[in-house]
Amino acid sequence: MTHPLPSPSRRFFFAATAAAVTLPLLSGCFGLALTGATVGVLAVTDRRSLGVQTDDETIELKASARLSKDIKDKSHVNFTSYNRRVLLTGEVPDDATKTRVAEETRRVENVEAVWNELSVSGVSSLASRSNDTYVTAKMKGRFVDANTFSAHHVKVVTEAGIAYLLGIVNQREADAAIHVARTTQGVRKVVSVMQIGTDAEIRRIDASIANSADSTSGK
Repeated sequence: MTHPLPSPSRRFFFAATAAAVTLPLLSGCFGLALTGATVGVLAVTDRRSLGVQTDDETIELKASARLSKDIKDKSHVNFTSYNRRVLLTGEVPDDATKTRVAEETRRVENVEAVWNELSVSGVSSLASRSNDTYVTAKMKGRFVDANTFSAHHVKVVTEAGIAYLLGIVNQREADAAIHVARTTQGVRKVVSVMQIGTDAEIRRIDASIANSADSTSGK
């Protein structure tokens, strides 16, 4: 059963979400490094281990660094790594570049899979990316309001009005997240790349997270 977030937690969630979806616009396609209390709270509610979370951040940085200058000059590529699986979104000039970016990403250490959702088209405008950021924030807020699963367990990437959902969830959580995404104004399509486990598998992961948190706090 999912419990409602108390008011302070809900305020924290929106603050963290706003930072996560706004700062990438200022720093290009590099991953966002959260610090202090934010990283501590998100880390202990994430179904990935701390080691995998670190790997995902490193994968995003290394994948971006592998892009040659000629690709960067003609493209807009986002790398989102979740559980060592990388989602590629954005725009590239041709199919050859699309294939090349995916191949380079697969060569990055610890990458287990690549979802190549790059679009062969002109580079998106700042206005379009700003709208995607707004849609992402709105969707995450609606995840909290729906109160049918933990919003921390589903990561959202929006590109050109297409909402990509990542996470480690059970089928009920996946269905709930997809429903909210599909009914969010501004979303024209939903693509789920969530990893779906059985209820028992997800319970084991959550129990492990709780035990780790207790251990860290000295309980």
